[in-house]
Formats: sequence, C-alpha cells, structure tokens
Amino acid sequence: MTRTELYAPRAPRHRRTWTAAAIPLILVFFIVGQLVTIFGLLKPMGFHQADLATQWLPLTLQLLGFGFTALLLLAWVWLFERRSPATLGLNDRFLPRYGKGLLVGAGFLTATIGLIWIAGGYRIEGFGVWTAPSPMLFLPILALFFGFMIQGGTEELLMRGWLMQLVASRHGLILAIIINSLLFALMHGGNIKPSKELALAMVNLLLFAGMISLYAIKEGSLWGVCAWHSAWNTLLGVGFGLEVSGEKVAVQSLVVDLAPVAGAPWWLTGGAFGPEASVAATAVLLAGMIYLLATGALKDRTGYSAPLAE
Repeated sequence: MTRTELYAPRAPRHRRTWTAAAIPLILVFFIVGQLVTIFGLLKPMGFHQADLATQWLPLTLQLLGFGFTALLLLAWVWLFERRSPATLGLNDRFLPRYGKGLLVGAGFLTATIGLIWIAGGYRIEGFGVWTAPSPMLFLPILALFFGFMIQGGTEELLMRGWLMQLVASRHGLILAIIINSLLFALMHGGNIKPSKELALAMVNLLLFAGMISLYAIKEGSLWGVCAWHSAWNTLLGVGFGLEVSGEKVAVQSLVVDLAPVAGAPWWLTGGAFGPEASVAATAVLLAGMIYLLATGALKDRTGYSAPLAE
C-alpha cells in the first residue's frame, strides 16, 4: 500500500524517527513515566504496589502518571521531530470527536457485557453507589474517569498517534496496523499469569488495537480513539466493577456490581483477565473491525499520499 502521512502532511522541516528506534523509545518513555509516578508521587505519599488494588487514590495517581509518558513523547516530537501535537492526530473538532468516541466506546463495552449476561455468565452482586447514595461516593468515580482519560489517551498517543503514523509513512498502513497492534498486545501480556484466559485476551487485544487503528485512520484524528479507550476502561472497571485487563478497580460501581455466575466457563466471562478475555469481546471487536473495513476505513482514509518517502 502507498506510504501514507496520517493526520497531517509532512513539512520540509519535519524530521522522522527511525522505525527501528521507535519501539525502544516507546518502552523508555513508558518506563521513565512509571518510575516518575512511583518515586515522585506514590512513594512520597506512602503508597505501595498492593495499595493499587485496594484504594482508589493511589490507582488514580498511577493512571494520572501516564501523563508523564505523554509529555516525554510530545517533547520528543516537538524538539527532535520539529512537529506539533496536531500532527499526531490531536487536531481539530475535539468536542464532537471526543464525545462520539465516548458513546461508541461505551456502546461496545455495554454490548460485550450484555452478551455475557444473556449467555448466563454474570449475576448482580450489588448496586454500588446506589445502595446508599452520597455525593462523596462520586468523587473517586470522577477521579478515576479523569485518570482513565489520561491513561487511555497516552496509550493511543503512543500506539495510534505516533508509532502507527511513523510506520505508515515508510511502510504503508497495513504494516503500521500490524506492528502497533502487536506491541499493544505484548505490553498487556504480563497482567496475569500465563493461562488460557491470557491467550484469548491477547487475541482480543490484537483485535481491539486493529479495530481502533481503523477508527483513527477513518476519522483522520486521534480524539475519537482516545475517548473510546477511556470509556471502555472506565465503564468496565468503574461502571460494572469488573477487571480491566486483569486489574480490579477499588471503587463502588456507578452502574451495578457484576460477578461471574458460579460454574460459568472462563471463555464466557474472561476469568481472571475479565471480559476482555471472553468470546463476547471477540465477537464485538471482530464485528467492529469488519464494519470499519466494509465502510472504507482504509480505502477512504483521511491521509496524505507519500509515494516517495524520505
């Protein structure tokens, strides 16, 4: 496929990071961002790793800490590549694109949960904040939503904003989708111990990354997928009290508390990884990918042809 400049045309003054250096740089940005969060925020406040699974405040701080990674990437793009954030997909029409992304992400997650419920995989365990409503109960929910906005946005900035664009400009969109999807899945591969759940989760993570890549390409912007990602994570962990990629969120649920029905097969509920490792998620994400391909995500892309890349 023709080499493509996503989101914005290249200017003569723009530099381009070597493809071989992009993945190590992503890992460096991520690790440094996490170290700053741990030793700059969590440790000075007296929090430990175990607190992330039992308290909402340290988890929120960890999610907000992804912002350090985003700043490192943006600094690299600004200082080395001589480009603005708009060229990574943080371009115009923020509100309509972000709002639409929130709705679409929430819809996909609700469809996944609904399929598992209909198949008999979930039961209602409680009613979260609605058991005894209080204004203070909504504070951690709002804080975690903001944290997931930063976390989801940062992952999209790294994968679909920078890496996919970089590879597409040299090797075309197909390889760009494959590479960013593989790295995205691998970076979540250590969330739980090796198991059948993890194997199916990896397949679904590849589908998620592939589908969200098509969404960004079709829209010509990163705002929608940032919102999609954040809505999915927030509604999964905060809305229904379920595991987010194998991690439990310590907060009362905003919608309803769900739990797997005793004896329900792991492939239906996702087991220890949560519904992201379920066949319901496989079906929903695959349907989304097929729809985007059928409606011209690649053919009618908002991109800039670059048959003669430097």
